[in-house]
Amino acid sequence: MSSDISDRGDHVPDRTSRDEAPQFVLPLVVRIEKAAPPARTDALETAARAVLLMLSDERSEGEGEWARAVREWQDARIRKVVRRARGAEWRRASALPGITVLGTGPATETSSTAEVRVFPPVPLDGWPKELAKLQVSGTELDDPEAPPAPDPELPVLWFSPELAMSAGKSMAQAGHGAQLAWWELSDTERKAWREAGFPLSVRTSGAARWRELTASGLPVVHDAGFTEIAPGKTVVAEGGSRFCPLPRERER
Repeated sequence: MSSDISDRGDHVPDRTSRDEAPQFVLPLVVRIEKAAPPARTDALETAARAVLLMLSDERSEGEGEWARAVREWQDARIRKVVRRARGAEWRRASALPGITVLGTGPATETSSTAEVRVFPPVPLDGWPKELAKLQVSGTELDDPEAPPAPDPELPVLWFSPELAMSAGKSMAQAGHGAQLAWWELSDTERKAWREAGFPLSVRTSGAARWRELTASGLPVVHDAGFTEIAPGKTVVAEGGSRFCPLPRERER
């Protein structure tokens, strides 16, 4: 499912420049086998970590092989598209350059640990054929049981309680929230979070807590509203006591 950040603060000069820049998209593919799909929360958290791993990979920095694509993607609208694959489709996708990220959820007879592969950004109309043919809509996942309360030492990506989104759309939103948090951190904070494996939680907020979060000054995802939902606030990134200390004043 496709998703766009509609408001990026001061990371680009203005909306006109952002919209006139070449448009790229970050592809993510989630493995969903019919017999044992991953749990929803595990898939969301794994997608968020996949985005962080792409942003922090040495190939995405400096003169790395993915660096130009990542820069051009971040200079325009921040688009992410989540597709699903299984069997031979997953094997073909896995053969393309990218990063496969494993979740932390347990594998059972009816569910598997989440697997998400993130690929370097591609032009909107330049998808590799192995990815272009994968299904993008209707990706639905469930949690076998309610996830526990998040660890206060870890960052939390809080979802709005007022929105109903497919798992694919939600995975893209989780990736947006993680990316906004990443932008707020110093190099030292990024290094510590990365070396720990980017631990984080994804949870849905209660209504009263959501009002507090959106007024707190923490990073907020403003979805552009191109798919599934109307434009608006979808995710707030809250830092933990050990990693990702948010909010902090941006260095300009």
